[in-house]
Amino acid sequence: MEKLKAAFADRRERSGFLLAAPAFLFLVALFIVPSFLLFIASFWQFDNATIVPTFTLSNYLEALSRRAVLYSTLTALKIGFWSGLISTVLSFPVAWYIAFKTRSNVLLYLVLLSWFSSYLVRIFAWRTILGTQGIINSALMSAGLIDKPLEFLIFSPLAVIVTLVHIFVPFTLLLLLSALRNVTPDHLDACRDLGGTRFDILRKVVFPIAYKGIIGSFLFTFILSAGDFITPQLLGGRSGMTVGFMISNEFRVSGNWPAGAAMAILLLIVFLAASALTTRLFRLLRLAPGVRYHPLQNPASASRR
Repeated sequence: MEKLKAAFADRRERSGFLLAAPAFLFLVALFIVPSFLLFIASFWQFDNATIVPTFTLSNYLEALSRRAVLYSTLTALKIGFWSGLISTVLSFPVAWYIAFKTRSNVLLYLVLLSWFSSYLVRIFAWRTILGTQGIINSALMSAGLIDKPLEFLIFSPLAVIVTLVHIFVPFTLLLLLSALRNVTPDHLDACRDLGGTRFDILRKVVFPIAYKGIIGSFLFTFILSAGDFITPQLLGGRSGMTVGFMISNEFRVSGNWPAGAAMAILLLIVFLAASALTTRLFRLLRLAPGVRYHPLQNPASASRR
């Protein structure tokens, strides 16, 4: 019997490896290898419009010493933080309603309808809405609430954040909804029976079980928003210029690939640090205890992960 169980486990492990192999190879070929080549190129030298494959730290030192790079990186982090936070906060009640209050997915489908429009179409749509002659300014001026258009609505970090939230809310909603599926009604009823309030349900039941989805939805939006360069270019203006736009210029305009690679690697390090900091913050607040229970598992034997 034990040999049969071992053979069955080995078969499952092999079949799991075969199923995961295509995705793993795809990740290695199109992410790991290009990132490694980008890391190598960041140490090369750019001299007289020619890339010289020699080791130098000048690209990193120059990127860290340029105020424009530091300012644009800080702007990108602010835009990414607020986009991720707002998207997650807006998506959580909707995901909660779909997971626990209704059996219909109509609301989910309505949110996902935005995927049927192009990324650029949504950007230009918000440019029309937030413009000086857009819907908001026209309505406020018609109502007599303002005398002249509100210029801060367009070509500012605010416009970039609003647009990115609109773009990424469907993604955060799907991630949060998937995470909340792990919270069963029995968990909620048990907390209520023990005298827990709504806040206790969120802090002691929902967040510890679904914290990976919450962190994932925030970091997903944060990283993509902070690294975006198209939306800031079209809606950000001078105050909304991000480091992603500067990296794009180094590759496309200047042709200085080593400098662009160094800036990209530095941005990757910042993203990794932000991910570790977010996870650490959840653990310090005891919202991510690191204990995962199987529905049929004895809590006393739960393994810490």
